[in-house]
Amino acid sequence: MNMERTILETANPKTQSVESVKALLAWKGRAVDPLPATVEFMNHGDDSRLMLVLSNDKKSYYVTTARGCSCPSAAYRPGQRCKHMRKFFPVEATDSGSIRPKVGSFKPFSELPSEERRAMEA
Repeated sequence: MNMERTILETANPKTQSVESVKALLAWKGRAVDPLPATVEFMNHGDDSRLMLVLSNDKKSYYVTTARGCSCPSAAYRPGQRCKHMRKFFPVEATDSGSIRPKVGSFKPFSELPSEERRAMEA
């Protein structure tokens, strides 16, 4: 029987205790003394990245991804990017793949079906 267990969930980040991060680092064979300010994990299969950021009081680690963070600021300001997300996951100007010229916020036409699908997938 193949049982896989998710150690850190990226969809809904939850703050982790220092002890749990120490145990995770020991399991991964990484140093825990001195306590690292940040720890980066990357899943090579789908290019997802996760950062563990030590809180100011050094009692816990915030789990930060490109889509969410477990820090109090992210909880108080839903829908906005907290300082951890801005620092570790800067927004990059990406090309949407459209052949249409950029006209700002004014769109005199609807999107092509392929552009609608791309927006739904993102």
